[in-house]
Amino acid sequence: MILSLARYWVFDLDGTLTLAMHDFEAIKRELQIPQAEDILQHLADLPADDARAKHAWLHEHERGLALRAQPAPGAVELVRTLCERGCQLGILTRNAHELALLTLDAIGLGDCFQAVDIIGRDDAPPKPHPGGLLQLAAQWGVASSDLVMVGDYHFDLDCARAAGAYGVLVNLPESPWPGLADWHAEDCGRLLLQI
Repeated sequence: MILSLARYWVFDLDGTLTLAMHDFEAIKRELQIPQAEDILQHLADLPADDARAKHAWLHEHERGLALRAQPAPGAVELVRTLCERGCQLGILTRNAHELALLTLDAIGLGDCFQAVDIIGRDDAPPKPHPGGLLQLAAQWGVASSDLVMVGDYHFDLDCARAAGAYGVLVNLPESPWPGLADWHAEDCGRLLLQI
């Protein structure tokens, strides 16, 4: 695929379109989750009452982060350019759907995404599972190989690879996962220069 011809773009949210604000080590300490474990998987494995209480704390913590979100360098310009070109835009996040909406509003991009095209952790299995990307491809009536997934972490790239989509790594000076990303850009502004 020639990146400049891509018409179907899916973005991770936190750390990709926003400056990274999550302190995952502190969250794990607060929720008594071993540092080596994935937060969402750990919560999914808990008894229902424990999981409910910890999900409630996590939701409120992330709500505060969403309200204070700041756009990542070049993110607003990139998304607005793609929107003006008539590209189909989606969000695939491990955050909650309603918090994704708050975050997009906070960074000034709420008008660029349809609510139905924002897939959160309660709408599909969390990344790196490819379910969210496959869901968007089905909604848009395209093959998953038509999608470009933009993210800042290997879960985003793993998800793209598993779905048969293209993966773009942003917001890192170089890729710590060689061979996993189809493209790499230091930030969203540099990615915009490539399209």
